[in-house]
Amino acid sequence: MTFRSAPSKWMIAAAAMALAGSSALVYAQIEGPERGVPPIASTGDFEVSGVEVNVTGKDAEDARRNGWMEAQRLAWAQLWARTHGGQKASLPDSRLNDMVSAIVVEDEEIGPRRYVARLGVVFDRARAGQLLGVSGSITRSAPLMIIPVTVNAGAPMVYEQQTDWQRAWARYRTAESTIDYIRPQGGGGDSLVLTAGQIDRRGRIWWRILLDQFGAADILIPVVKVERQWPGGPVKATFTARYGPDNRYLDAFALRTTGPAGIPKMMDEGVRRVNEIYQRALSGGLLAPDKSLILQQPIDESELTDVEEPAMAADSGPRLPDDYVPSVAPSLSGPGTEPSAPAAIQSFNVQFATPDASAVTATESAVRSASGVQAAITSSLALGGTSVMRVTFAGDRDALRAALSARGFTVSDASGALRISR
Repeated sequence: MTFRSAPSKWMIAAAAMALAGSSALVYAQIEGPERGVPPIASTGDFEVSGVEVNVTGKDAEDARRNGWMEAQRLAWAQLWARTHGGQKASLPDSRLNDMVSAIVVEDEEIGPRRYVARLGVVFDRARAGQLLGVSGSITRSAPLMIIPVTVNAGAPMVYEQQTDWQRAWARYRTAESTIDYIRPQGGGGDSLVLTAGQIDRRGRIWWRILLDQFGAADILIPVVKVERQWPGGPVKATFTARYGPDNRYLDAFALRTTGPAGIPKMMDEGVRRVNEIYQRALSGGLLAPDKSLILQQPIDESELTDVEEPAMAADSGPRLPDDYVPSVAPSLSGPGTEPSAPAAIQSFNVQFATPDASAVTATESAVRSASGVQAAITSSLALGGTSVMRVTFAGDRDALRAALSARGFTVSDASGALRISR
């Protein structure tokens, strides 16, 4: 006979502490304040970066104002040259003030009467595009979610903590790219499910769950490996563009900076070049969504049959006299017009970015105010990613697209649904 002793109170206490410790670790990983960088540059405005100015003024504030005005003039000349084969053009400062939506300070030095800086100038697409003759829309890829991996000191990480690679992707202006990037914020539960270990998993079931949560069709995996020569010394970064659930290789390149202060600029350049790699892959047909990630139920054509209208019997009703003239009820719309049939009420799925809770409320309110919308309720919420709204509309899909465009939304197709953005 075998005797089993009951667990002591110390064993029970130890187990409880272990469970509490694991729960605390999970909570800390989700709620850590150092995680999560929401994307801040998703508009389609035109940006000219790296504009260098060196001006003077009556005082420091006047010098800075003169520098910003000079940056606007130089940036407009560069932007015009891009779209008109190197030709030069200028505009009055009053017109430029109306078109410039932001000044980005990349580096500046302010003296008592002098201002030396490197600036970026952002032009509003709607106003500047009319003068530039640039179309307001471009053909883009299917929605592709990025998982930015940083390898530092041999340890790969994604959202476990904020990295310069994640920040660079967050501030990149994705609207000018032909790639429809979906950039997770990285906070909350993102740090638990989007990890460096996930990119090596080949199983499609979990990938389908993640892509459905973020409203994406496939995955892009930009990887950067950071090598520091010595503390405070030169830094080398090797950038690799990969894609798909099988972590396939596309291309790689290396950049170098003289010290830690140049890392942000190096990462920005890395994002720009990685985007070019993905754009070339898209044009070459390499970024077509993986069919194994898309659940489709094919229709058997043998099940489709023609529906014929039943023939009316010859004696199915009373015969009217040959001289019968139908009476016409008066119409409120005027003589010679017939009342149109009311539009059918239909429901559509609409995807939209939700960086925070306030974005959900604001987008729902804007959609409800569109003409013909009967109701708009978020059916799948993904804070920091892409949520899905169920919209009840009096009309067809094209009419809904036009109504949302009239409310200022940019509307595109997204895997059988509509996707809206500002």
